[in-house]
Amino acid sequence: MLNSLELAEKVGVALKSRKLLLSVAESCTGGGICQVLTEIVGSSEWFDCGFVPYSNSSKTEMLGIAASLIAQHGAVSEEIAGAMAEGAIANSEAHISLSTTGIAGPGGAVPGKPVGTVCFGWKVGGITHTERKVFAGDRHAVREQTVAHALDKLLRFVETN
Repeated sequence: MLNSLELAEKVGVALKSRKLLLSVAESCTGGGICQVLTEIVGSSEWFDCGFVPYSNSSKTEMLGIAASLIAQHGAVSEEIAGAMAEGAIANSEAHISLSTTGIAGPGGAVPGKPVGTVCFGWKVGGITHTERKVFAGDRHAVREQTVAHALDKLLRFVETN
């Protein structure tokens, strides 16, 4: 797999050629996706904005996610990842979005959600896609794998739409 910067460059080319703007809502990566995207010269042509709603209340306030949905499914769930991707579109000028929410560790594991659990959301072409993965490694490794996976899948979605 390409590294995150190489993926970000390819994402930028794909978005620019399709005249699409991207927004990002990331929790467990703490702005890491936005950071790698904005490393790309000219990213303002295809990157609209990023949200880093780390707390549950900020997910509600910034992205409009119902507190009851978070209480029902937990912040680390495909339901919340999908809602985050939808909220990123609703609260920006973007056409396409991606989101991450997870448990990077070393603490935070709960039954059924071990450290390394990450849920992703992508809203592309009016359709919300979600996925759950469990990554191995320490906090840094989980976050790096999350950024790369989010961008890799985004690239695939953009190229096939």
